This record gives sequence, C-alpha cells and structure tokens, in this order.
Amino acid sequence: MEILNKEEQEVLKYVKEFAQKEVRPLARDIDRNMEVPQHLVDRMKSLGLFASYIPEKYGGAGLSFSFLVRVIEELSAACPSTALVLDGALTLFAEPLLMFGSESLKSRYLPKIAEGAIGGLAITEPGAGSDAASIKTSAVKKGDGFVINGTKTFISNGRTAKFFVFDAVTDPGKGSRGITTFVIDAGTEGFEISRDIHKMGIRGSSTVELVFRDAFVPAENIVGEINKGFKVIMETLDAGRVGIAAQAVGIAQCALDEATDYIKKRKQFGKPISDFQGIQFMLADLYTKLMAARLLTYEACKSWETHTDSVLLSSMAKLYASDAAMQITTDALQLFGGYGYTTDFDAERHMRDAKITQIYEGTNQIQRLIIAREILRRNQ
Repeated sequence: MEILNKEEQEVLKYVKEFAQKEVRPLARDIDRNMEVPQHLVDRMKSLGLFASYIPEKYGGAGLSFSFLVRVIEELSAACPSTALVLDGALTLFAEPLLMFGSESLKSRYLPKIAEGAIGGLAITEPGAGSDAASIKTSAVKKGDGFVINGTKTFISNGRTAKFFVFDAVTDPGKGSRGITTFVIDAGTEGFEISRDIHKMGIRGSSTVELVFRDAFVPAENIVGEINKGFKVIMETLDAGRVGIAAQAVGIAQCALDEATDYIKKRKQFGKPISDFQGIQFMLADLYTKLMAARLLTYEACKSWETHTDSVLLSSMAKLYASDAAMQITTDALQLFGGYGYTTDFDAERHMRDAKITQIYEGTNQIQRLIIAREILRRNQ
C-alpha cells in the first residue's frame, strides 16, 4: 500500500539511499559512542528533511505527514537514534505548534526547525509518567509571563534541542483542566540539564533530566490557551505514536533482513538452515507480523491526515508495531544462535533498540486502555 504521491516517492528514494549508505554503516559506532555525529544531522538538514513537514509559509516544503512517517521508518531501519533526532523535532515539537500555536509562535520557531534546529517535548516527570495529568511542575503568573519550577525526565534530544514544548500546572485546583503548555528556549536562565540518562537502547539519542528553577517564560509562549494544555499534549502524543510505530517497523525490518541473509548462508547438517521447515515457519510468521504492523501504521497515517479515528488508530499502530518489533527482533536474534548474543552481529542491538518502542509515547498498557475506551465509547 503506497501512501505517498509521486513527488514524495521520488524524494523518498534519496532518503533511503542516504539511510543505507551513510547512516547504517555508522549505527554501531553511534550506539557505542552514545552520540549521533553532527555531520549526519547536517546531512539531514541539507537533504531538507527538517523542512519536509513544515508548511511552505514558514520556510518548509509542505510535504505530508505520511511522508514524514516513511522517512522515520527508513531512517530507523538504518539507525533509530538518528531517526529520533528528526522525529522529536517534527512530531513532538513542530506538531503541537502547527495544531495549537499562535501565529507569533509559528513564525518564530517553525522557520528555525525548517533550517535544521532541533526541538523536543518535555512532559514526563519523576512522579508522572503514564498519569500525565499528575504533573507537579508549576507555572506561577508574574508580570507578563510565568515563573516555572519543577523537573522533567526522560527527555529525548535533551542536549541537542534548542527549544522545548513542555507542560506545567497553572491552576492546581483544576487537575487536567489546570495545565498549560509552553515553549521554552534552551539556555533560558533557571532552565538547565541536571543529568544525562544512560539507556539500554537508542543509546545515540541524548536523553536527559531537565530542571526549572524560577525560569521565566513570557505569556506569548503559551501553546494554545491557558489551562487547556492537557489537550495539546494528548493530541501531540497521538501524532507521536504514529512516528514510534514507524520507528518500530523500521527496526524490525532491518533485524529481519539481516537474519534472513544469515540463515541462507549458515549451514548445519550439510545444508543452509533456511532449508529447515522449523526455520521457514518462523520466517513466515515474522514477515506476516511485520507486514501487518506496517499496514496498520500506514492506516494510522491516513487517519491522522484526515482526523478520523486518529486516537484509536494511532494507539493501535503504536501498540501492535512495537509489540511486533520486540518479537521480531527477539526471534531474529534467535536465528543467529549463539552469534546473536554477541556483538559480532547487530541482532542484539536491534532487540535493545526495539524495547523502548513499547514504553515511550505511552506504554503499551496505556495504549490498551485508550483502545478499549474508544471502542466502548463508540458502542454506547
């Protein structure tokens, strides 16, 4: 199923070539060194990937959300840490501004993203993960802005982002109806990185804890309306989940391609292990699961663009694709036998990278709650 127009299909060919020839050969070093090289970020800038999803009015190319998701998939098949740099800038920072931002915010920040500046989303707190409405970071009105205090954790693109979308409590007595979303620039006085967080997978992506200590944010940096930020965050996550589904599909595709190539070459009992029926059954199941994940992800793309069933389908895509990626990368490692458990091959890295897709942008347990809630709501 093709979800792109002819122009986007042609551009995607160059993206795939870049991913396979320039990014993939560096993926092991990116994992080992825990950093995406700046020259790869610069290449993404020069290829216009940061500008791709930004409207032409703000210096972008105005390509579709489906194109962005396909780019994330192709980059993730090469190196998901590299893909996350772009994904975070566009689905997690630019998207909430596109949906809810004032013209002033869009004019100030979207051209910077189009030029290659990296953005991030800061919502998770040490005591507020799945329960996003229980955040403690506070925003107290002062003069023509707000004084922010609190802590955000597990923030992707932490050391590379130039600005972040974040949420804070502006009316403590109203629960989720007392939360407001803001934009803050990195380097703002009182806003700093308190520590780096080292991870099992996607190790090249900078993940940090952020601290606000009397940081001042002007009122003009509110995304949407005061006390209506919870809706901004929830809808941003709907888009972000499709990006994570694409990331999962890309990781799974790479793992399965490498395992398929290996079993055709590896011989036991005088013949390639791909000749054994037990191996063939595994291969059939894994490729079927991968295709189902890909098709559901593409369907979620279409739903986001038309704003029909997007909550349900984005959660379904994220849930299914990430679970599929975890099974595919685990079984792909199994196909390598003992070699899969070593760093001689990339099978172990793919499995480590896949695991986070079941966790961030809302755990898969939360996705099941969202899906069930949507189904029950429609059948009242």
